[in-house]
Amino acid sequence: MNNADQTRARWTAVAGIPVLFLAIALLQARIDRQKGMVAQEEALLLQSPAAIKEISLGYESLLADIYWTRAVQYYGERAGVEGAKFDLLWPLLNIATTLDPKLIVAYRFGVIFLSEPEPGGAERPDLAIELVRRGIAANPDQWQLNADLGLLYYWRLKDYANASEQYLEASKKPEAPPWLAMMAGRIAQQGGSLDTSSMIWSELYQSTQDPAIKDNALKMLRGIQAEKDESQLNELAEEYRTRTGRYPASTNELLQAGLLRGIPVDAAGYSYVFGADGKSALNPQSTVSIPPEPNLPPTPDRPAYESVRR
Repeated sequence: MNNADQTRARWTAVAGIPVLFLAIALLQARIDRQKGMVAQEEALLLQSPAAIKEISLGYESLLADIYWTRAVQYYGERAGVEGAKFDLLWPLLNIATTLDPKLIVAYRFGVIFLSEPEPGGAERPDLAIELVRRGIAANPDQWQLNADLGLLYYWRLKDYANASEQYLEASKKPEAPPWLAMMAGRIAQQGGSLDTSSMIWSELYQSTQDPAIKDNALKMLRGIQAEKDESQLNELAEEYRTRTGRYPASTNELLQAGLLRGIPVDAAGYSYVFGADGKSALNPQSTVSIPPEPNLPPTPDRPAYESVRR
């Protein structure tokens, strides 16, 4: 075969790639129709991202868009349908993001709906974590991905340590909003890591130029210190009870028993009080307050994703 014939054959093969993709898509659609929308057993002709990438011959972005579109349609057809399964959601998203690692919307979609319990999602937080971590590795400047992972750890898994870590990582990314560092501090506090929470809020207090954020950080630091004080006082109250058979009525009784070197006060200058159960608390007149549980901001993409539900 001469050079002209070889070139013609090569171009013929390349030109046939879209036809091959179309044939695969039509055959897959036929399989889907035959199996039914909510069938228990589902099939995908090609589930290997590596194999699909190998035959794409430079059409990776085009194929990624096709698989991403199908993932959205696939989810929309099944969401909320009794008995529906989402067995193909992972392979579809896996293929789409392997073909185009910069397809941010697919990672963010997957972290929500792969982890969401049935019948609203696949109930596979493990796959959601795998997907979004891969997205973070491929898109290290996208703070939204770390925030999404933080939301997954916080909301679905109640893993406050990892949630706080991801929000903190997100806060360090370019153009990250200030609330990320705040969220990291609050979640660390909720998870019981007061030292970590204090460190995060201290860093935010020192680094921010925004008076409102600085004021909020200072309030949080004072509240965290109050929590630490109360925890120590509660321990001393138990020791006092062991000695005397009753809980202390005031911090002064702890002082008289030699359990304190002085009367501890909060940032507003008020001493702590004790309840009948031996638990310490802030003085009702104090302006210091213990920070509430985190109030997570809404996920920006959720309204858009809700539109694919039936």
